[in-house]
Amino acid sequence: MNELERYYRVLELEPGATLDEVNQAYKDLVFVWHPDRLPKDNIRLQQKAQEKLKAINEAREKLRSFNGNSANGKHHPASNSHSHTQSPQPKKPAQTHQPPKQSPDLSGQDFSRANLSNKDLSGRNMSYANLSGADLSDTFMHKVILRGANLSEANLFRANLLLADLREANLRNANLIGADLSGADLRGADLTGARIRSGDRLLVKLIGANLAGAIMPDGHTHS
Repeated sequence: MNELERYYRVLELEPGATLDEVNQAYKDLVFVWHPDRLPKDNIRLQQKAQEKLKAINEAREKLRSFNGNSANGKHHPASNSHSHTQSPQPKKPAQTHQPPKQSPDLSGQDFSRANLSNKDLSGRNMSYANLSGADLSDTFMHKVILRGANLSEANLFRANLLLADLREANLRNANLIGADLSGADLRGADLTGARIRSGDRLLVKLIGANLAGAIMPDGHTHS
């Protein structure tokens, strides 16, 4: 993998993505990894966020520069003078193997009672997986696919489930205190008995979440 491909990978893009795609990916990732979205007392996650932001910024600047030069035709002389080193044929296999690394298929897997605390499971396909009783506290699960998954009695304390797919998921009696479910798709999910409050105070972020047809903690169905 050459340096240019590495920058695309940092932004979770395929090589050759447009400048608009680069800019949008940059905005999405900065939003996800902003330190203010992560627990202040979790030093490991805070440090990881700083490293991610540094890499994201560098990748965006390098790709913007490359795309700008490409649009002006300025990169052609350099490409011709180094054609044997910049455009090797082995690049294509690297692209072929990239998607599985980003989104491994964990659908239907048994993680019941597993300790997955502080793990980075972002983008994983975990549909219909068994996560009952699993410890997912402080776990990063941005855009994770958990459709139909069993999360009953799971500990999701301060878990980041931003834009997660939780359609028809079983969240009965799960601990959701401090979890961020902003933009998540919770249509048809069962949250009966889930912990989301301390007294009258709601302690779960549900900004932009889709709750149509979801069974709420008190047993009523959200319209």
